Amino acid sequence: MAAAALRAQLNAHIAGMYTEGVVDEDICSRSCGRRAPPPRSPASSSMTPDIIDDIDTLMEEPEVDFDEVEALTQQLMWCTSSVGAQQVNLACMHFGNFNAIKYKEGCLVSLALVRNEFFIVRHELEVMIELEEQIATCGPNS
Repeated sequence: MAAAALRAQLNAHIAGMYTEGVVDEDICSRSCGRRAPPPRSPASSSMTPDIIDDIDTLMEEPEVDFDEVEALTQQLMWCTSSVGAQQVNLACMHFGNFNAIKYKEGCLVSLALVRNEFFIVRHELEVMIELEEQIATCGPNS
């Protein structure tokens, strides 16, 4: 596919991510028009799924350490905010509300939402990176 068509596809993808609330406007501004692949984001690394798994493990304990869960939730929010992952951050805040009142069942439901929103963001960012890499292979004069 020609570089111009790939750029159009990339711009449409990024606009869709913003419109759907997957990422915030800042990530769209930084990504639109970029020709080189972006650095791998924290949300697409293995760190974020590990944090989610750690929270899940803590939530399965008979006596939940809600303070440790809160610390991991804050770490998760930091990781995802660095890529403008709005929906993940909202899901984390929802989770945090249940965590603050130590309501385990609410936490478990919210954690499933956090995990789902994270995988959506990761997939969308992977598509964006793949398109940017395809554009880069077309060469600087395309």
